[in-house]
Amino acid sequence: MADNPLMKKKMFFGAGAPIFKNAEALRYRITAAEGLLWGYLKGSQLGIKFRRQHPLGIYIADFYCHQHKLVIELDGNIHNLPEVATNDIERQINLETDGITVLRFTNNEVFNNLIKYWIK
Repeated sequence: MADNPLMKKKMFFGAGAPIFKNAEALRYRITAAEGLLWGYLKGSQLGIKFRRQHPLGIYIADFYCHQHKLVIELDGNIHNLPEVATNDIERQINLETDGITVLRFTNNEVFNNLIKYWIK
């Protein structure tokens, strides 16, 4: 799919081979919070398809729904560091410029709230 230039531009925003390689590697190093959320998002259980560690230009989204141009990012403690937070803001602005909506949650929000809201 990524070899089709039109598909690559539309769905992957022109991501290059190194980004695809990094995204593939990240799929094998899933964090606990990503694993928990992925359990709810995978398989179109919500009626929409999400992809995990999806290339978008020079970035890799934790979770991406192409149908709605929606990115979900999970932030661990490293995102509290000033230089990482600055990069996160720049990245989000760049993605939003491409018409993508970005939702950010901390790992703690996933652990503390996901089960509370989904299991009733």
